[in-house]
This record gives sequence, C-alpha cells and structure tokens, in this order.
Amino acid sequence: MDPEIRKYNEKQEAGYKEVCELLAKEIDRNLPDAESKVWHSHPVWFLDENPTVGYSKQKPGIRLMFWSGADFEEPGLNVLGKKFKDASVFFNDASEVNTTDIRRWLKKAQEIQWDYKNLVKRKGRLERLK
Repeated sequence: MDPEIRKYNEKQEAGYKEVCELLAKEIDRNLPDAESKVWHSHPVWFLDENPTVGYSKQKPGIRLMFWSGADFEEPGLNVLGKKFKDASVFFNDASEVNTTDIRRWLKKAQEIQWDYKNLVKRKGRLERLK
C-alpha cells in the first residue's frame, strides 16, 4: 500500500479506518497495474494516469467513488455525479462493504473509462476511452 494512503487511513476514526483499510486492500488486489497516491487530499488509483477509483471521508461516511461509475449500470453505486460520469456509495462500517460488489465494480472500472486526465486540455469535455 502506498505510504501516504496508509497515513490517510490511520488518521481516520476507528470504524472509518477499518472501511478505508478494507477498500484499499481490495482496490490494490483488484487493480494491480494501477498507480495509487493521495491526490486532492484523498486516496486515488489511476490507470494510465487516468483517475479511476478513490475514497474520501465526508459527512455521510466514507465515499467510494468511481470516476466513470455512472456507466457501470450498478444500482449499488447510487450517488451519481451531476456534472461528470462519476458514481459513488457511502460506508459507515466495514460490515457494510460487500467485497463481491467491490470486485465487480473494479472490473468494470477497467473496462469502462472516460478520459479525465485530459479534461482540462479539452476544456471540460469528456471523451470515452473504453
């Protein structure tokens, strides 16, 4: 695990820390070719420099977000972005995390991608990569 992500996880309160550690473990295991780092103050995994999945602590809990998740057609990813193609789910306890769902979503994250890394260059216009 990336040392900065480990530090991020360790700073969380007990229940959230367990959620973060479980998510990081599953993401690392299922996206072995991804680069991971703390980006904009929270853990993010990149495929070919394109942000793919990450999590952050927010008021409703730990938010697991997939940048291209709106196109996964997954009812569990029920918090949809308003401007981009992201979709999220919130967790407050590790017992809420269904690793089967996480693994399926991570597989889709590799298969379905929008080009976020060139968003600024394209003046806010997204293009589908896969």
